[in-house]
Amino acid sequence: MELKKSEQIEKNKYELSFTIDKETFDNEVSAVYRKNVKKMNIPGFRRGKAPRSIIEKLYGKGVFYEEAINNILPAQYEAAVKESGLKVVGRPEFDVESVENGVEMKATVYVKPEVSISGYKGMKANKYVPPVTDKEIDDEIERTRTRNAREIDVTDRAVQSGDKVIIDYDGYSDGERFDGGKAEKYTLKIGSNTFIPGFEDQIIGHMPGDSFDVNVTFPEEYHAENLAGKPAVFKCVLHEIKYDELPELDDEFAKDVSEFDTLAEYREDLKKKAEERNEKSADEKFSNDLVEALADMVEGDIPQAMYDEETENLLRDYEGRLRMQGLDLKTYFKYTGLDLDTMRSQLKPRAEKSVKISLALEKIAELEGLSATEDEITKKYEEYVTVYGIEMEKVREMIPAETVSEEIIRTKAVDLIKENAEVTHNPPEEKKDPEPASEPEKDEAAEAPAEETEAKEAE
Repeated sequence: MELKKSEQIEKNKYELSFTIDKETFDNEVSAVYRKNVKKMNIPGFRRGKAPRSIIEKLYGKGVFYEEAINNILPAQYEAAVKESGLKVVGRPEFDVESVENGVEMKATVYVKPEVSISGYKGMKANKYVPPVTDKEIDDEIERTRTRNAREIDVTDRAVQSGDKVIIDYDGYSDGERFDGGKAEKYTLKIGSNTFIPGFEDQIIGHMPGDSFDVNVTFPEEYHAENLAGKPAVFKCVLHEIKYDELPELDDEFAKDVSEFDTLAEYREDLKKKAEERNEKSADEKFSNDLVEALADMVEGDIPQAMYDEETENLLRDYEGRLRMQGLDLKTYFKYTGLDLDTMRSQLKPRAEKSVKISLALEKIAELEGLSATEDEITKKYEEYVTVYGIEMEKVREMIPAETVSEEIIRTKAVDLIKENAEVTHNPPEEKKDPEPASEPEKDEAAEAPAEETEAKEAE
């Protein structure tokens, strides 16, 4: 590759002219020919045996040029950018100028803009750390008690709310058994409201071994249209009753579920951990509020290409998260009614803010002379080793040192903003429901007792 010219044509927009040498290009064209000839049927030749000259005569001399250029262009372009010294952003636009003696290329690129920022010291932000209440500790302990409950078989009493029952049921509507209405040895917790309204209540009071009918009506909005709003009867058999016995809330409980000898020590540890969580959460919100505000403080002519590229990055990230859930964009669009253009439009504000924040932090780092030392980079790599659980050599291959350095510098810039911020510690204001403009008129029928209302209607 030879860089011929690097010329600014507009603000933040450059034109790079470079050549790909003839030998490199010819070798790649030959490779493309060998790859594609196997799939080509040329009259008079066996499949895959046609000479390159014959194919070029039939389809044109440049039949393999486009694929060859596409194959070698990324590395050649990267070398041209490196030689130019430009900080290129976004996707380039390529033009092939000539393929007479090698390939002459022109790339139109955008570069990272020069921005300015002021006022990043002394920014105002609120950091509120909510106190940990006794109720929070009590609730956490109750969740632990529930996880450590012992299941007890009941044989000497009838079903009560909160019990777990083992039942058979067989459902009928209009005298006919319906699909999905039958199960054997099914475990149901009474009071969970997982069944049709009224079903669980009618199990209360029965003893193991009882056979009985449960009469219910399906909700009007029931998912099976053939059953919606219809009465049904379930023929049930109660096999077993069980309930969860919670452990006593004492020092022995604390010993069983923690490293502490007393309940008081266990409670104190839970409180300490909750306070640490609240502090961490408040600090993250404090940091995010400050960083978000930077987007409105940065000034400069930012190329649209940067916003477009970040939008595509966000789109790829979103698609990756969907795939982790077993979905893809096509399926997502089917269920949401969205399309690519609409989704890009929705992501655009986030992308613009992200670009501005990145430029702001870079500028702050430049103004403050922030940098990353070799020791800091090594330490960050060691953190990655712990997180990913792979060898240092592999981590260094995956994540370039430049990327690690940028992350460290970005963190330092955020820390500097936080250290110089004017911080308040006010609790959030409670949201109040708006007061009605005037008293609503009283509905006399609504105020009347039920019997009186019925009498009026009868008249």
